[in-house]
Amino acid sequence: MDTMNALVWKGNGVLSLERRPVPELKDPRDAIVRVTRSTICTSDLHIRNGAVPRANPGVVLGHEFVGVVEAVGSGVANLQPGDRVAACCETFCGDCWFCRRGYVNNCVHGGWELGCRIDGCQAELVRVPFADTGLTPIPDGLSDEDALFVGDILASGYWGAELCQFQPGDTAVVLGLGPVGLCAAQCAALLGAAHVIGVEPDPWRRQLALEQGLAEAAFAPDDPALAERVAALTDGRGADGVIECAGGKDTFQTAWQLARPNGTVALVAMYEEDQVLPLPAMYGKNLVFQTGGVDASRGPELVELLARGKLRTGFLITHRGPLSEILEGYRVFEAHEGHCLKWVVTPG
Repeated sequence: MDTMNALVWKGNGVLSLERRPVPELKDPRDAIVRVTRSTICTSDLHIRNGAVPRANPGVVLGHEFVGVVEAVGSGVANLQPGDRVAACCETFCGDCWFCRRGYVNNCVHGGWELGCRIDGCQAELVRVPFADTGLTPIPDGLSDEDALFVGDILASGYWGAELCQFQPGDTAVVLGLGPVGLCAAQCAALLGAAHVIGVEPDPWRRQLALEQGLAEAAFAPDDPALAERVAALTDGRGADGVIECAGGKDTFQTAWQLARPNGTVALVAMYEEDQVLPLPAMYGKNLVFQTGGVDASRGPELVELLARGKLRTGFLITHRGPLSEILEGYRVFEAHEGHCLKWVVTPG
């Protein structure tokens, strides 16, 4: 096979499913992976909409996937052809100043590359640079779909919860109960929050969070009594940690307003517009802000937590379709048609 199907961002809001050359190894630390499952992410929509300046027109989109290793470079010692792997959404060398401190999003040799600056996973095959750090083997007890969200959606939620450094008895507020927010709610409880409150405009998503046990309360953001409701559940203080996963026009303002004095606001969302830091209105709250993007270096830990049943992600999958129908997947995903949370792209 010399060519393969791939979804290409042409620039100017245009996506095209077309034939592209099959990727080849270029570096000793590369791997070629046959994609068995991938997904569509809101970040892909940001690229299509021109909101990601580092993205290269002509790139194959996609950065969240699992697959089977087809070939590895001579510098990859921890993987071999036939291994099932989950991919990290970020490319990182593991050895630069930032990587050694866990700040893999700022790797001087990588960062968000796949599906942004170099060809990504919404294709039949993908070349993965620094495969020895960016690919995590999937144990036999987990299916491909069980591990699909390890490298991005689950990693982002886990990272946002980590940033808040929850203590026993703390209350978390999660803004936006989309895929990242639902994972953040789950991870906040895993990492110590005793109470999790969701804020989400979609009634179906609010109900899902409650039914799945991911939040004990869920409110609409336009509820005029929202701040009072959160205060009533936190002895009048406000949230100890707020994880902002929505990225809406006013959700940043809601995030800091719901946080208690000396609380933490973790900004996981990607914004398409500048946000205003109203320092006079904030004065005296002494807030700590932690900002994105995700340092998605927890692949092995997340795979282990999934294998042990401490985390689960099956509730995220609402739609599936073959690569040949991915443009329809984009339409459904963007419109939230049929309560779409994640469209899983299957081979074909």
